[in-house]
Amino acid sequence: MKNNLDLEEINSIESQNKYIQRVKAILHERRLFKKEPLYAYIATFGCQQNEADSERLMGTAIMLGYEKTYDMQKADLIIFNTCAVREHAELKALSKTGQLKHLKEKNPMLLIGLWGCMVSQQHRKEDIKHKYPYVDFVAGTNMLHRLPEIICDVLVHSRRRYYVDDTPAAIVEGVAVERDSDLKAWLSIMYGCDNFCTYCVVPFVRGRERSRLPCDVISEAKQVIDKGYKEITLLGQNVNSYGKNLPPHQRINFAKLLDNICSLDGEFWVRFMTSHPKDASDELIEIMAQNPKAAKHFHLPMQAGSNQILSQMNRRYTRESFLELAAKIKEKMPGITLTTDIICGFPGETDKDFCDTLDMVEKIEFDSIYSFIYSPRVGTKAAQMEDLIPHEEKTKRFAALAELQGKISDKINNSYVGKTITVLADSHCDKQSGIVTARSEGNKIIRIETDKEIYGRFVKVKIERAESRGLFAKLI
Repeated sequence: MKNNLDLEEINSIESQNKYIQRVKAILHERRLFKKEPLYAYIATFGCQQNEADSERLMGTAIMLGYEKTYDMQKADLIIFNTCAVREHAELKALSKTGQLKHLKEKNPMLLIGLWGCMVSQQHRKEDIKHKYPYVDFVAGTNMLHRLPEIICDVLVHSRRRYYVDDTPAAIVEGVAVERDSDLKAWLSIMYGCDNFCTYCVVPFVRGRERSRLPCDVISEAKQVIDKGYKEITLLGQNVNSYGKNLPPHQRINFAKLLDNICSLDGEFWVRFMTSHPKDASDELIEIMAQNPKAAKHFHLPMQAGSNQILSQMNRRYTRESFLELAAKIKEKMPGITLTTDIICGFPGETDKDFCDTLDMVEKIEFDSIYSFIYSPRVGTKAAQMEDLIPHEEKTKRFAALAELQGKISDKINNSYVGKTITVLADSHCDKQSGIVTARSEGNKIIRIETDKEIYGRFVKVKIERAESRGLFAKLI
């Protein structure tokens, strides 16, 4: 373990300056040899936090001398930013990594890196080491600001490097960012998680909760608003825990942080995710209800509707308290979009337990559900549990949940027909189809029939029809 002085030096942008200059010089020579720009390609697997991290990886790559490309075939630097929350995401990332071998054979100077949650697991790091010899570097989530050091190490020493260790994760401000959108901005307010749900690997791959200082969060929000961004999404594994580990004189809770950002000058919406039900406060609900810049969309992961399963998941709330919370949100904000996550086939889930979940879905009437078939994650308590559910049964329950939710979503979408709402146009006009895609503040997809260019504007539309794939509207 490194001492505190070493950690303070490592966990600073200034510590990277010498590596930045060295890499810039090496890449300059490579550009002269190649006689064209060097390109960086970054692919993201997983959640919005991974997307936000990838924007910082790309920002750093550009600062080092690369240019951004969406064409992996022409890249000189390829980074896959990986996810470990579900097995499917890991297998997809590994499959894509397998396809990089031929690119390395065509271009031996190509640098290939795997980043993030998946490779923060020891067994996956070993997989990469032995099965993917053409991968040049592997780095965990706590290494985001150290990309210049990592690339310098690989370039100078011409060797594979593994930056996955127990260095305590820290908040490092000032990392360059290259946002994928000119309209919507991810804004991380905290990292890590202290909840240790028995099925979840996040605390092991992203570390314990760390909150950014309010002044840094608000400063970044001001920057993106000044640049014309119309939608800000505040990110954290559990945003409701924001501020708990801040120094007392700088500590504010999430509700007050949201209120401060919504009070900034400008025309924009603020969203947030994810919100743990056990910590969703009355103060947060009141601020959302009162402030027009707080988008009326609440993502509230339920995971299961059975008290027995919720207890085994270590969720620390009950079906009764969740029902009460959902009812309170809908009462304070009529018409709010309420969405959730549900796991099908958690170990020990009986038919009655699953029926309790269906009952909750019927009672609450979520606008949409992100449902997943349970897959064990190495290192979690749930991976050691018995009474595993056969895959066939998990699939059956998944289908039953999807069928029920489909009916509820259709009912809610049809209730919008005839209403006038405000939306944010997030696509350019398709001249051939005469359609512009937009989002409501509830994050519903709206297709607007118009030949006008309204990209990046808040506009009023009248909903004319509803289909399972979204709402259709006319511009007012």
